[in-house]
Amino acid sequence: MESKSLLKENLRQLEEKLLKPEIRTSQKELNNLLADNFFEFGSSGKVLYKDEGISEKGIGEVKMKLSDFEIHPLSEEIVLTTYRIFNEVKKQHSLRSSIWKFSDGRWKMFFHQGTRTILRFSYLMNCLENKLL
Repeated sequence: MESKSLLKENLRQLEEKLLKPEIRTSQKELNNLLADNFFEFGSSGKVLYKDEGISEKGIGEVKMKLSDFEIHPLSEEIVLTTYRIFNEVKKQHSLRSSIWKFSDGRWKMFFHQGTRTILRFSYLMNCLENKLL
């Protein structure tokens, strides 16, 4: 397994890649990043599966900012990532977690969960200071 700091940066880049319009609107790119048996507990409350949710037009564009990214290695090939997301369109905050598996020489997301949350005051102040709101 790569060093923890390199692994953290690599997985952060993959998570951020999944927020980009050119990735979210490409079935091919999504298939490269999501495991065949991928599923998600969405912040909408819906359970989504890869084979049911990715159309030819992808999964739709979003405008979101990622922060407070951390990794939690579960084994040599499996890592839990946790972070916060701010949806700039809906003005909503959520806690996010993903499980990534390393297989065939690449990381693929196996599971993802988004949970809406109420903004903490300290987090609000940090967002204001960094012009995230």
